Amino acid sequence: MYSVPFGKSHLKFNLPKGFRGHVVESKTLPPIEDVSAEVRKWLDAPVASKPLRELAGPGDKVCIVFTDITRSSPDSLLVPPLLEQLEAAGVRREDITLLCGIGMHRASTHAEKIAKLGEEIVRKYRVIDNEPQNPAALVDLGTTPSGIPLTVHKECYEANLLIATGIVEPHQYAGYSGGRKTLAVGAAGEAMIAYSHGPQIVDHPGTRLGKIEGNPFHEAITEAARRANLRFIVNVVIDDNKKVVAVRAGATEEAFMELVAIARSIFEVPIPQQYDVAVGGIGFPKDANLYQASRAASYLFFAPTQVVRDNGYIILPAGCEEGCGEGVGEQRFFETMKNASCCQQILDDAREYGYAPGEQRAFVMAKVLEKNKVIVVGSSDPQMIRDAKMIPAATMDEAFAIVRADLGQKADVLVVPHALLTLPIVQS
Repeated sequence: MYSVPFGKSHLKFNLPKGFRGHVVESKTLPPIEDVSAEVRKWLDAPVASKPLRELAGPGDKVCIVFTDITRSSPDSLLVPPLLEQLEAAGVRREDITLLCGIGMHRASTHAEKIAKLGEEIVRKYRVIDNEPQNPAALVDLGTTPSGIPLTVHKECYEANLLIATGIVEPHQYAGYSGGRKTLAVGAAGEAMIAYSHGPQIVDHPGTRLGKIEGNPFHEAITEAARRANLRFIVNVVIDDNKKVVAVRAGATEEAFMELVAIARSIFEVPIPQQYDVAVGGIGFPKDANLYQASRAASYLFFAPTQVVRDNGYIILPAGCEEGCGEGVGEQRFFETMKNASCCQQILDDAREYGYAPGEQRAFVMAKVLEKNKVIVVGSSDPQMIRDAKMIPAATMDEAFAIVRADLGQKADVLVVPHALLTLPIVQS
């Protein structure tokens, strides 16, 4: 019996006779019992930085960029110690802005802000969302040497001290998320997000999961964070059970790279071969909509070596109760998938004309579907799955029946219970 996350619970299943299963999970570290205490420790003795309380004082404006509800960063544990130290340093409450780094996702709700920060903080502090499509809310930071336009929300740029929270985990474009990304993408304008997620970046061989060096996306967001003067971060690494196993605070690049080293030791796991089938577990909150859930397929595909052989299957258990997603980017993704005659058209059009933010997920999924078939199990809207060029299945048994009808009576199956937090590295 195998088990993968499904919503806030789990989905159990057996493999058909003749199918051989192999489970791969990331390694573990002991979870930190008192995360807030650990954060305070790193705020007092940060990486390559003065203590936070020495970085700001009376009269200074401070902006803290935190992750939105689609990220599992435990901001309710990270932000209160930050605020404690800032106020102890004399920073007035009215001079502190908390900015939700939504990128091109939909605006966060009041309830989601409370879930991320706690009711007291939302009541006492100014909490706002990024506005990627509002030029008046953005500051132009120029372009990178490679031509990527850089922008950031003006509250970030005008702050005397700019801070970001985040979670360091494998990321399809950035190599590893966290560090510079919460600010450089979460608080950016549409043009920057569009270019950095564009075909010229996504097609680049250096844009891979787990890859930092030679990664043009990493280089762009690092430069954006530098120009916006991101001076301090508080980031964590979490395990498969969403328990915090490492904390760092301090200078943006140095603190981030310390956590990358820890993350690599946990998430990068060797596997002996490519497989005929992979089952990618997702779970809440990522499986709430198709835009986010589809990341599990692209993570398996964009590993240093694609995990599933050409013409094999990736199975994603995901309820997708929010449909494709409610944000502008999510809607663009779905419309592009739905309106194209085939995946090749998506790839050809993107390479010739480019695309708007959100449509990059259609481009990415078209690259996946060019090589692998994707089955989504348990979706509340099977027609939406079909429209997105994927295959709906009500149950895991139905999904395996589809696979068996195509591949035959025998298949090697890789079960990845936490596909967004496990980076399988093919050894042969």
